[in-house]
Amino acid sequence: MAHRAMLAVYDKAGIGDLARALHDLGWEIVSTGGTAAAVRAANVPVTEVADLTGSPEMFNGRVKTLHPKVHGGILYRRGHPDDEREAQENEIPNIDLVAGNLYPFVETVTKGNPTLAEAIEQIDIGGPAMIRAAAKNHQWVLPIIDPADYEGVLEALRAAKGDPSGVDAATRKRLAAKAFQHVAHYDTAVAEYLRGDDETFPDELTLAMTRRYELRYGENPHQKGAFYTLDSVRTPVEGIGAFEQHHGKAMSYVNILDADAAFNVVADFEEPTIAIIKHTNPACLATGPEGSPVAALYERALAEGDFVSAYGGIVATNRIVDFDFANALREVRSPSDGSTRMFYEIVIAPGYTEDGLEHLKKKSADLRILTAPLGAPRAERIEARGVRGGMLVETADVSDDHTFDVVSERQPSKQELDDLRAAWIVCKHVKSNAVAFVKDGVLIGMGAGQPNRVGSAEICKAQAGERAQGSVAATDALIPFPDTVEVCASAGCTVVAHTGGSIRDADSVEAANKAGITLIVTGVRHFRH
Repeated sequence: MAHRAMLAVYDKAGIGDLARALHDLGWEIVSTGGTAAAVRAANVPVTEVADLTGSPEMFNGRVKTLHPKVHGGILYRRGHPDDEREAQENEIPNIDLVAGNLYPFVETVTKGNPTLAEAIEQIDIGGPAMIRAAAKNHQWVLPIIDPADYEGVLEALRAAKGDPSGVDAATRKRLAAKAFQHVAHYDTAVAEYLRGDDETFPDELTLAMTRRYELRYGENPHQKGAFYTLDSVRTPVEGIGAFEQHHGKAMSYVNILDADAAFNVVADFEEPTIAIIKHTNPACLATGPEGSPVAALYERALAEGDFVSAYGGIVATNRIVDFDFANALREVRSPSDGSTRMFYEIVIAPGYTEDGLEHLKKKSADLRILTAPLGAPRAERIEARGVRGGMLVETADVSDDHTFDVVSERQPSKQELDDLRAAWIVCKHVKSNAVAFVKDGVLIGMGAGQPNRVGSAEICKAQAGERAQGSVAATDALIPFPDTVEVCASAGCTVVAHTGGSIRDADSVEAANKAGITLIVTGVRHFRH
């Protein structure tokens, strides 16, 4: 029995070589449209699908492989008496290998703003049907969706002198799994597109992702890890999902988490901002009006923030890294002793000047230097988090909505309100219960992840010390007791902001008035667990 391959791919990489190798093994090649042209260009004889089926393409290409001679040839069970008899009676030719992959639907509908009718014409029906059929019947048919698998399959076929039964069961099962996953990924994109904004949380949900890196290990060395980017027709890949590495060691699981946290903090500011992150929490941060030199912001953030925690952290900025900033990163010493050079794991920014990048590379052979697009940080998107036995899915906390309602006797100054906005943004990116002290655009105290809010305020007070005089404080949720207000006031804060809504809000207002400070209610909560 002659062996036959169906080749119908969007990604033409290596298809000519695959066709030639199969032909050399005595196989017949059947193909469609553009793939047939690529096979001919490789000087390999090819049979058009219409010639195999005896039926022309119909409806402007909507129907070409949807035919019993194609699907019957893929799906009948070799060696099964009834299947063999029916195949012979209906003149069904055997198809022993299907190489197919699908049109990049996500790219199609996210570029050029196609109409619904245009997008629908890009929904492949025949391709997924053939791939699924071959994957179902993988015991006898080889399904290949990835050009990277061509050579491995060819090696097995050569060893078996062209006989597809010589390809081992484990390889067939692996190829089938990849084929079903490829179609599922494709269908997920189509479903998301058609669903649009009408239904954020459907009854059934799949996420389409592409593996970018297999990591050396996960959060700890005994765990396995990988990095996937989310493929979505609604949300372009931005931020850490689209990072490019220019220098340094390979990224780890924890590196990616921390770099994401660092870049998200600075992306939330419209003004020039620099942050240094440690274990996803901001240790140092400074922001300033448009035109502020990032190098100067860095020096202020380090000098006035938690420079002890900053050592070994991740530096992020929402501006281009120029030579001056690169030089500051290389040369500025730790404020603790004035002699120790600061060590960082990662620098991430939306871009670098040529001289800035080259200068920064000289800091360390291990320093990971990344670029990532800021994109649209406040655009709505979906976030998912795994729990044992399930996933939590939510819309991301991208809101900047708030009202700084003064509920105390004292009124804040413009500078205090500017600082308060910075503190309020920082709180979004600090593990709850979050408290942040900011003075003159610089983060001078940060309390994160404490079981109670007053504990976080005490940490801020200890970090800031005398620098807290004249600072403002923000916390990510409501203050349940007046003790948090009292700790902030005793530290020297002149303004405290919280969500409001506690049954004891009046007690906090009374504490603020007694201390002569401003208490502000925002009406918005920013928990980050």
